[in-house]
Amino acid sequence: MYMKTDATTAPRSAALVTAPNIGRPDDFYEALIDTHRGLTDDQSRDVNCKLVLLLANHIGDMDVLREAMAIARRGYDDQA
Repeated sequence: MYMKTDATTAPRSAALVTAPNIGRPDDFYEALIDTHRGLTDDQSRDVNCKLVLLLANHIGDMDVLREAMAIARRGYDDQA
């Protein structure tokens, strides 16, 4: 049974996990590549956007999400 939790009462994570944490990284990478196989560039970007939103919803912790966004954006602000 799926149980929706209120974001204000959901347990909070301490911080974003940035150390390697995928049990079988090669399998993950292969699955990610397979997900994009045969798609146009636009379709691939759409899939990436959907994947980000699905994973963000799964994480649910705004502090962790903000930390992840800041890390992902590092190095791009000076290139504009």
